[in-house]
Amino acid sequence: MGIEAIPTPNPWMIVPFGVLLAAIALAPWFFLDWWLRHYPKVAYALGAITLVYYLVGLQAYTRVGHVAHEYVSFIALIGSLYVVSGGIHIMVKGEATPWANVVFLLIGAVIANLFGTTGASMLLIRPWLRMNKYRITAHHVVFFILIVSNVGGCLTPIGDPPLFLGYLKGIPFWWAAEHCWPMWGVGVGVLLAMFYLVDHRNYLRAPKDVRERLAEPADEWRFEGLGNLFFLAVILGAVFIEHPPFLREVIMVGAAIGSYYLTRREVHEANHFNFHPIQEVAILFLGIFATMMPALDWLQRNAAQLGNPTVGFFFWASGSLSSVLDNAPTYLSFLSAIFGSFVNPEVVQQVQHLVSTHGADLAAVTGPHAEQVRQTFLALEKYHAAKVAAGTVGVEQIEVAFLLGNVAYNNYVVAISVGAVFFGACTYIGNGPNFMVKAIAEQKKVHVPSFLGFVFRFTLPFMLPLLTLVWLLFFRG
Repeated sequence: MGIEAIPTPNPWMIVPFGVLLAAIALAPWFFLDWWLRHYPKVAYALGAITLVYYLVGLQAYTRVGHVAHEYVSFIALIGSLYVVSGGIHIMVKGEATPWANVVFLLIGAVIANLFGTTGASMLLIRPWLRMNKYRITAHHVVFFILIVSNVGGCLTPIGDPPLFLGYLKGIPFWWAAEHCWPMWGVGVGVLLAMFYLVDHRNYLRAPKDVRERLAEPADEWRFEGLGNLFFLAVILGAVFIEHPPFLREVIMVGAAIGSYYLTRREVHEANHFNFHPIQEVAILFLGIFATMMPALDWLQRNAAQLGNPTVGFFFWASGSLSSVLDNAPTYLSFLSAIFGSFVNPEVVQQVQHLVSTHGADLAAVTGPHAEQVRQTFLALEKYHAAKVAAGTVGVEQIEVAFLLGNVAYNNYVVAISVGAVFFGACTYIGNGPNFMVKAIAEQKKVHVPSFLGFVFRFTLPFMLPLLTLVWLLFFRG
């Protein structure tokens, strides 16, 4: 959707979004029982206010349709990964020493790029809680969220929803791995070092006889439900399907249904599997996706007035909003902001002409933007050769090729990619898996921090120094 198609909502319509965020942050703190009973009504009511305004007041049917499609894609991906991973049971072995925990989290960070942060989180959170059961504390849950549920999934579109939506917009599948691996290495490495220091102190507090008595048996490594790897492969394969609309989502949901009914009940019982965590995420994010439209539309409409924003600005701005919004639509909003700030419409028009002639006039391109035109077209041929040959390249794909093909702008896309993924770890609502991990930990009677406790006890002392380091190393210029 181009900038000209963005509605102009009344700024007061941002209020329902603010109210919903405040409720998510504060209600569990002050009136937990009421919130647990009535949070669906709150999310539905606030979302309905915004939807009625957009559909009746603004008649922005296309805008609402785009958001609905993004929500369905989002829930289909994380929901199917949740169900399939819930059908795989891992029996852990031995004592959860600090080094063993570090290795486990590192494996989780790698797996997050193959299973998605949702799939990896749902697959590994239960064995993680079991292996640390005799000394489980809030830091085990939160560092799991930071590393496995967020920062670890920075290398593929499957890894985290923002990168998946970027892939749908035309960013190549392996582009993130090619350009984001240094930030991934720093982020995962620093968080693992922080975790080791915290966990080592916790480990020393547990008496040796307690550790030996309550640790998992040393000879038990067992995997059950591995047939679900087939359904996982189906979901990952569906990611690459673009047409017809909603076929990808239907295949994902079909894989989840097949997994659920073909998995033995004993495996689900061993995992204490139920639909409550994904139900909570689906309801709350339905409200978030609906109510955030006015806020995101304001941001996109005003992007061109930012002047000449730096790479660091996009890193901090996209990241900060990703920590309090869902990071997937926030990423899309800042991608559109980059389009509005840097993409030259004349270049897009010339590239459209080149696509229509299959590049026959490439050598004859002249004018002040000739080099940008050539670089953009060459990027299209590199990443979307089949579509160029068929003449079916869309405007958004040309805009993405403009950014990726011209080195001066490539790092802006890296900045919002890393910002959205990393900052998604800063709150429970920054990324879908965060809520699900919290819900599963609470089911296991593990104490987890409140919304504000998460921010003050972990985000500020651990994530903020890491984010500052990443900015200094990669995005300060």
